[in-house]
Amino acid sequence: MNSEQINLVQSSFKDVRPIAALTADIFYTRLFVLDPSLRTMFKGDLVDQGRMLMSMLSTAVNGLTNLDATVPVVRQLGMRHAKYGVQDEHFDTVGSALLWTLEQGLGEKFTADVREAWTAAYALLASVMQLGLIEARSQQAAAA
Repeated sequence: MNSEQINLVQSSFKDVRPIAALTADIFYTRLFVLDPSLRTMFKGDLVDQGRMLMSMLSTAVNGLTNLDATVPVVRQLGMRHAKYGVQDEHFDTVGSALLWTLEQGLGEKFTADVREAWTAAYALLASVMQLGLIEARSQQAAAA
């Protein structure tokens, strides 16, 4: 990601913050439309899950300017997701749901440049999470 893309992600996320609860609701609705089987992974209250999603997304977005600090946090998040049964293909579905949600929430402000910036941000963060997922699977296999 370049600095312009980081700025676009961070500035557009400021418009998402005031509608965080609605954004999370739209995201999970879209996620389960795209892949209904994912619903079984979420045992708790989706409102609480939505708060956690938006909190983590906020941390990741703010951390794009300090990847040395952000990468370990996102990698640990990936490791935790191994326990939930997350598979590599789920990252594409989540990315699609996220971009669609941002498009709905930002409307005209979701320009082609903003989409490209969010796509790059998600690709970066998802790849780091996937490294954590791989690491967790390796540890599980070694312990078995």
